[in-house]
Amino acid sequence: MFGGIGIPELVLIFLALLLLFGAKRIPLIARGMGEGIRNFKGGLQDRDKLPDTREDPDARDPDERRHGPPGD
Repeated sequence: MFGGIGIPELVLIFLALLLLFGAKRIPLIARGMGEGIRNFKGGLQDRDKLPDTREDPDARDPDERRHGPPGD
């Protein structure tokens, strides 16, 4: 199913989580993970909307392109 993990393994993982966290905490944990994933995806989309601030090498002064930046 998921990379070699079948139904019996998923049931065992769920039972272990149920024992560790309890029935009341599992929905809270799942909700928190969902919100985290949603925020991460939203951040990626916001990053794509930002203007590109990288400098175009051809837009520099022609003397600077030929000789490099001043100061050496």
